[in-house]
Amino acid sequence: MMTDMLRAVILGIVEGVTEFLPVSSTGHLLLAERFFNLGEGNFWKSFAILIQLGAILAIVALYFVRLWRVALGMFTNPDDRRFVIGVLVAFLPAVVIGLIAGKYIKEFLFNPWVVCFTLIVGGAVLLWVDQLDLKVYEDDATRFPLLMYFWIGVAQCLAMIPGVSRSGASIVAAMLLGADKRSAAEFSFFLAIPTMVGAFAYDFYKNRADFTSDNLSVIAVGFVVSFITAMIVVRAFLNFVTRRGFAFFAWWRVIVGTLGLIALAMGR
Repeated sequence: MMTDMLRAVILGIVEGVTEFLPVSSTGHLLLAERFFNLGEGNFWKSFAILIQLGAILAIVALYFVRLWRVALGMFTNPDDRRFVIGVLVAFLPAVVIGLIAGKYIKEFLFNPWVVCFTLIVGGAVLLWVDQLDLKVYEDDATRFPLLMYFWIGVAQCLAMIPGVSRSGASIVAAMLLGADKRSAAEFSFFLAIPTMVGAFAYDFYKNRADFTSDNLSVIAVGFVVSFITAMIVVRAFLNFVTRRGFAFFAWWRVIVGTLGLIALAMGR
């Protein structure tokens, strides 16, 4: 039988690899839990959310100098202040939708059938956007117009449906609104910080009674593994999409979703 520590390592790798790729980390975690028996019960559902903080801290580490400059300048520099406001504006729609419909989304949509269908549909959307001859107006994620930040935040709400992909939704929206591929991806990283920290804090508080000292050590392992994996993946992802676009990730989604549907139809 697989030990809890080994499960934590595997799920930490899945989280770290997929959190910032447009392939849906939540969808991959749900499918891994379903088909490979990597997690059952409330603890493992919360575990999948809690270890996301490790991946988010990887972004903070990678962009520390840039984020620190913005933090110091937001009280004196109008551009830095506008970027902070822009991130909050983009974050707000997810807060509103999460409070209104989060419970129902988890109850009715968190199942492998939904994940597989949305992986395939999202892959088709990525392929479509990747082939469009889009005009680029913005190449700096910290200088998007405020209205553009808002619409990216609205698009991110679609990722509450498992399999859609938070990064995928925000990247596609940013590109359709005039961002180049690199800045679109970078803003999806920045927007992930308040979004996932909020999800972490809410889930940890709500399920704090389920966490024992043994559970906390398992979470710590998954946290560290997701942090290290995300550090490696983010840099490679930015360089890859700048040169080659999103077709690889689109086809990955389609293949995983199709294989998942076949497995579900066979009773797995």
